[in-house]
Amino acid sequence: MRVLIVEDEERVSSFISRGLKEAGYVSDIAENGEIAQYLASVNDYDIMLVDWMMPGMSGVELCEILRKQGNYTPILMVTAKDHTNDVVKALDAGADGYIVKPFSFSELLARIRAQLRRASTQVNSVVRICENLTIDMSKRVVMNEDMEIPLSAKEFSLLEYLVRNRGTVVTKSEIAEHVWGILFDTNTNVIEVYINHLRQKLNCGQKKGIIQTIRGVGYKLREIPS
Repeated sequence: MRVLIVEDEERVSSFISRGLKEAGYVSDIAENGEIAQYLASVNDYDIMLVDWMMPGMSGVELCEILRKQGNYTPILMVTAKDHTNDVVKALDAGADGYIVKPFSFSELLARIRAQLRRASTQVNSVVRICENLTIDMSKRVVMNEDMEIPLSAKEFSLLEYLVRNRGTVVTKSEIAEHVWGILFDTNTNVIEVYINHLRQKLNCGQKKGIIQTIRGVGYKLREIPS
């Protein structure tokens, strides 16, 4: 899951970014609306956390511009403004939700999950991985029939990325960027290690592994036979 944090206060953006990393999310930071507008045009984000009061382009103005450009990524407005008229203005500008500073990080995560659940109503929130396995994108849970399979936050993020790109080969560089938020280092085998972890935990009893290695290219999740 990839998040764009639009916040001009470095202390706040760093706090949010660290918390999101611990929760298994990858995040980018934009210090102002202009940078955010550019990043949103070249990257795919699952949700944006947008501060209202920023120098130059305000968060509300950014919402209006993105919606006019046809960008409908969920936007959660993060601000100290708490008057009813302010909430209405933000929602009318295109924001999907609102959280008032100061806030607890657990509340922020809950609101992010709520927005992602709403967004997932347009696609299947619960996806069948193979005959016995399902993944619930909104609850971030993998089930083997009635038994939950314990995955670390990073393991789930990796599986989620493969599921969202099912049937498509994703390169190591793409995985590193979307799951770890880093440029791929050819000297590390961290991706192979996590792929192996998933293979061991998601054994569907198939002769062919559910995660297919495309030698020299990357990985893909096998299609379910119809």
